[in-house]
Amino acid sequence: MPRVPSLLIALPLLMALGLSGCVTYVNAPAPEPAPEPPTASDDGEEGDAAPKAPLLPSSLFPGEADRLVGWRCTPAQDLVTAVGEEEMRLWSAHGAARLEPAVVASGSRYQQGELSVWLKGGEALVESQRGRLDCEQDIAMDTLTRDGHPGVMFHGRGNEPGWRIQLANDVPEIDMSLDYGNRQVTLPYRVTTLDNGAGRVILASGQAARPFTLRIEAKACFDDMSGQPWPARVTLTLSDEVYRGCGQGIAP
Repeated sequence: MPRVPSLLIALPLLMALGLSGCVTYVNAPAPEPAPEPPTASDDGEEGDAAPKAPLLPSSLFPGEADRLVGWRCTPAQDLVTAVGEEEMRLWSAHGAARLEPAVVASGSRYQQGELSVWLKGGEALVESQRGRLDCEQDIAMDTLTRDGHPGVMFHGRGNEPGWRIQLANDVPEIDMSLDYGNRQVTLPYRVTTLDNGAGRVILASGQAARPFTLRIEAKACFDDMSGQPWPARVTLTLSDEVYRGCGQGIAP
């Protein structure tokens, strides 16, 4: 029986260790390269990887707070706050802000530049370069969580007729429940505007035959039936129909 050269026996080990080099064998054919594995998408099919859901502006989320509080202020102004251990998030008709704790003799106070909010019981004093607001606490609600809305990155809803939208947290896909749940639509979407500074997102349909536009803005929003406070205003345009309501980003 012919003797196999020792280098030929060691070749698999060298290849496994990632070593490379040029070796010539007498009367031994060169090994064929292993075929490249196919590229698989998330659903197991060959081809490009599946697209991922975008990262939404942080101002659409309540942070670590577990409650959203609505405030009715004088002069006429409505605010929404979410207070966590290390910050307050504040939404008004003009946009959103994040304030850090500040020293105060009683109650709790938060500040960002010239904007300050002093909470004392069910009252709040808001001061900025625009002036002063005297506010009273109105309706409060628990924030939406991933436990209650698994797989959802953003939830929006409105009334007359009742509707709901949800953005998936893993892929760019929207689930719509329209006209009191009588119409159910799930579509892919694409991002046309994503402004982190302004807290604004605009999405459009990923299917030309089924157009829609979804606009989300980080501004104080109140349910027009229950009065519940939300950190985002939502406008859904589907064909010639326009749905307006409120929403909240849901963190993992």
